[in-house]
Amino acid sequence: MPTLILVRHGRSTANTAGVLAGRTPGVLLDERGAGQAAALPGRLAAVVPVLAVSSPLERCRQTLQPLLDARPGLPLHTEDRISECDYGHWSGRKLAELADEPLMSVVQQHPSAAAFPGGESMRAMQARAVDAVRDWNERVEAEHGEDATYVMCSHGDIIKSLVADALGMHLDLFQRIHVDPCSVTAIRYTRLRPFLLRLGDTGDLASLAPREHAVGADAASPAGDGSADATVGGGAGAP
Repeated sequence: MPTLILVRHGRSTANTAGVLAGRTPGVLLDERGAGQAAALPGRLAAVVPVLAVSSPLERCRQTLQPLLDARPGLPLHTEDRISECDYGHWSGRKLAELADEPLMSVVQQHPSAAAFPGGESMRAMQARAVDAVRDWNERVEAEHGEDATYVMCSHGDIIKSLVADALGMHLDLFQRIHVDPCSVTAIRYTRLRPFLLRLGDTGDLASLAPREHAVGADAASPAGDGSADATVGGGAGAP
């Protein structure tokens, strides 16, 4: 099955303001975020994605635009199921203010029980995102083969929940995962299990380029050399 390259959108004006943006329209990349997006084509220079998928929110489309400009033939698809969590009445509020809400401790310690007032539950958020990835994996494999790679630009909580699913972790543990703005998380899906190749990586990604399969290599290994490269890069990002 394909390799999924998950990109968190670049740093946004909401990130710098300490605001829980959610699905609030008009939240764009700040100057640093635009610079992070501009660097993405160079970081992915050795990788040849067959298509790109974006959350419908502006900051994700902005993050992918430099990559699309550098690769004019790269198809872009919008996927509503990888949009930001619907934080409901919490959307647009300061994180410092939300820290005093009783629900925040549930979000951090027992997220599978958390449902945002006027919004969605974190269980529903993960379920729709996982369904989206499974569907795109099948589509990409059917149209481009099992060794294909594709890019998906989404949001921190979405990416963390997808990583938890790939690792077989309960959603209650997903707050232990951190992904920086414009970091890359790569998951190689196989028939039997996924392999986490990168987590929150902010550096060079040349090793994600397809490798020739060695004779007698372990078919379960995404690297094709009998071992799974699970190097972790990058630091902890804002929630």
